[in-house]
Amino acid sequence: MTNTQDTATARLGVGEKVGYCLGDLAANLIFQTLLTFIAFFYTDVFKVSPNAAATIIFVGGIVGACFNPLMGLIADRTVTRWGKFRPWILWTSVPFGLIAILAFSTPDLGPDGKIIYASLTYVLLMLVYSANNLPYSALSGVLTGSMSERNSLSAYRFVAVMVAQFIIQVLLLPLVLILGDGDKVAGFRNTMIIFAVAGTICFLITFFTTRERIVPTAAQRSSIGQDITDLLRNRPWMVMLAVTILVFVTLALKGGMYIYYFRSYLSGQHLATFLQDVGFNGFIAGLNAVLASVGLTAFQWPEDAPTSAFSVFNAIGIVMMIVGIGFSRPLADRYGKREVFGIALFISTMFMLAFYFYAPTSIGLVFVSQLLHGFFYGITIPLLWAMIADVADYSEWKNNRRATALLFSAMIFGLKAGLSVGGALVAGLLSVVDYDASLATQAPAVADGIRLSVSLYAAIPFLLAVGCLAFYEIRKSTERTIEQELGLRRAAQQ
Repeated sequence: MTNTQDTATARLGVGEKVGYCLGDLAANLIFQTLLTFIAFFYTDVFKVSPNAAATIIFVGGIVGACFNPLMGLIADRTVTRWGKFRPWILWTSVPFGLIAILAFSTPDLGPDGKIIYASLTYVLLMLVYSANNLPYSALSGVLTGSMSERNSLSAYRFVAVMVAQFIIQVLLLPLVLILGDGDKVAGFRNTMIIFAVAGTICFLITFFTTRERIVPTAAQRSSIGQDITDLLRNRPWMVMLAVTILVFVTLALKGGMYIYYFRSYLSGQHLATFLQDVGFNGFIAGLNAVLASVGLTAFQWPEDAPTSAFSVFNAIGIVMMIVGIGFSRPLADRYGKREVFGIALFISTMFMLAFYFYAPTSIGLVFVSQLLHGFFYGITIPLLWAMIADVADYSEWKNNRRATALLFSAMIFGLKAGLSVGGALVAGLLSVVDYDASLATQAPAVADGIRLSVSLYAAIPFLLAVGCLAFYEIRKSTERTIEQELGLRRAAQQ
């Protein structure tokens, strides 16, 4: 039997939405570190060759991705007094943190030993990420049956993602310097210890503050074969799988390559002038004066202009993404998720593609493009996962059977496959253009390859994702029909 609360119209309280989104904050402290810094960590901190780093990221990610369908089948068949998905958040909270610490530790094992260690810890991290994040994502599909409430929940969730992204992309390098006393090896390890403790606490809060309301009836239970058949016949699922893979290829590629773009393509002298002109250096000096006046240690911001500018670049992008997220729900409620997602993704791609035309001295244009790209991409962020939850409803509406975790497992597979391909492309492209981490200045061919990577190469998957949406059947009118008819079915089964 379903829960006696009306799942079709259940409104979620602010406390439950905040509690749920803390799970994304926890997971993204690790995920965003992988997205932005794993190639840099392997090549410049752990001193693994770019070729080896590319192989580790690609193979480890694909192994983790292939685990997702199995994890989806397991989660859909989990039966506890806490529900199907919440227990997995509880069970994986501590292992997730411990393995993350190991993955960003740097034991002195020799060249071959380092590759083996990095491979094992990366694969383990991908596996525990699946066991945690797949049930967490599927949980959003069973907290409420209201598609409007899911839009709201997604907005809360991805504000948390943006907070984590801000911490990683803006503050991680300063934290590494502070916590390692200038030693990046010790700094990465100590930073991950803090993230692991904070993440475990957040996962526990998510477990205790959420409740699964949509519970499949006995009549909806199905075999593994039926679930897989339903999946393969679900065209919106296939479209969203393709979209997810393509989106995360771009995110991993541009996210991982930006630090090289600032260090090896943009002019360090012009970056320093830009930071001075916009008042950033004065701000840091003023902050440290205040800290010193009250007896505190100065804030150790990276002293070189490229690293400082990279952090500021990420900061303004994240702020604009958060602003964009605020427009996501009202636009989706008015025009439909598919339409808003596709248009916003296309516009954001145009501003990213503009990086192709910028010279190393065009610092102002780089930052303006990042502002506009961040705003329009921010609109799409909550919609991707809200659309995936809608696909689970679509499957139940069509087949009268619900396999939420299996559907989400396919999307997490897409996320990891995209992350693996994009992350491997970062290290692979660096290898192709003969990037040498020991050189202070890279060859012109290296710099040009990096420019192409953050613009043209990164834009292609986004544009393909926009094209895929032409085949996505769940428009705004379909959303209303599905929600109304499933609401009537669930009410009749109470």
